[in-house]
Amino acid sequence: MSAHAQTSDFAAAAPDELGFDARRGFDCLVAPVVLILLAPVLAAIAIAIWIESDGPIFFSQVRLGRGGQHFRLHKFRKFHEQGQPGGLAVTLRNDPRMTRMGRLLERTKLDEMPQLWNILVGEMALVGPRPESLAFADCFSGAYGGVLKHRPGIFGPCQTVFRNENQFYEAGCDPEEFYRTVLFPLKGQIDLAYFPNRSVVSDAGWMVLSVLAVCGWSFLPGDAVRRLEGVESWAQEFTRTTI
Repeated sequence: MSAHAQTSDFAAAAPDELGFDARRGFDCLVAPVVLILLAPVLAAIAIAIWIESDGPIFFSQVRLGRGGQHFRLHKFRKFHEQGQPGGLAVTLRNDPRMTRMGRLLERTKLDEMPQLWNILVGEMALVGPRPESLAFADCFSGAYGGVLKHRPGIFGPCQTVFRNENQFYEAGCDPEEFYRTVLFPLKGQIDLAYFPNRSVVSDAGWMVLSVLAVCGWSFLPGDAVRRLEGVESWAQEFTRTTI
């Protein structure tokens, strides 16, 4: 079944309208300001990528947007070649596909900054669920289809909690299968718990927490920490049972 067919049922999903105008206004105000302020940094990143390795400066990939609609997401390129060698749709710890500049971008999350353009054209928001690749379109079944009612974003609860997601992929496990069976359901539960009850103020709070998480500071509640420790245990057990 094609990714388009898998998501067609969500194309007519009712959008999250509560507070949408206020959030969209906030996005349209903040995104261009950030682009202007970071312009010198973004230009330096583009030059560094161009100097270090062959290939395009930007990585573009079709992702799932609100209502299951497809859109083209943009990032600074982190891999030696554009695309996903080996068919992997996730980034691993010490991923051999990464360039040196790509590793810096991965640590700082500055590779996400071109998505400010996606925000300006209305395909994304500053705060929202992370847009999944079409490889995981089939995961949005049952209750998890509700995640697609919300415009995807750069910042959010899952972006904060899973700041170092690649650490959960133990050597020897099938990373995509682990993502489907463990990480995706956990992310879906978090998104479904937060976004139906969000506010502009709480969104702003998650933006701050996401930035602090990139800087190495964490203010996660005890329950979230315990659940992450549980994920690490699941990863180890998953590896033992699949190799």
